[in-house]
Amino acid sequence: MTPTAPTPDELRALIAAGLDCSRLEVDGDGRHYFATIVSPAFAGLNRLARHRLVYGVLGERMREQVHALSMRTYAPGEPIPD
Repeated sequence: MTPTAPTPDELRALIAAGLDCSRLEVDGDGRHYFATIVSPAFAGLNRLARHRLVYGVLGERMREQVHALSMRTYAPGEPIPD
């Protein structure tokens, strides 16, 4: 049986529970999600390391419940394009 996919709000709560975020937005349709995440934990990390950090927070859910997660990740003070 396939686990139920989280809602965008549930995914946002999961990320917030494991990562200090000064901004966190998650949208999606239950299979594909898009997140904008600003966290001090990203300071000094490249994009791949930032994404791995988020995947680590989501753990098994990333493999079992989330089909696709696109992310824009920033450290505080970095410009965020509109």
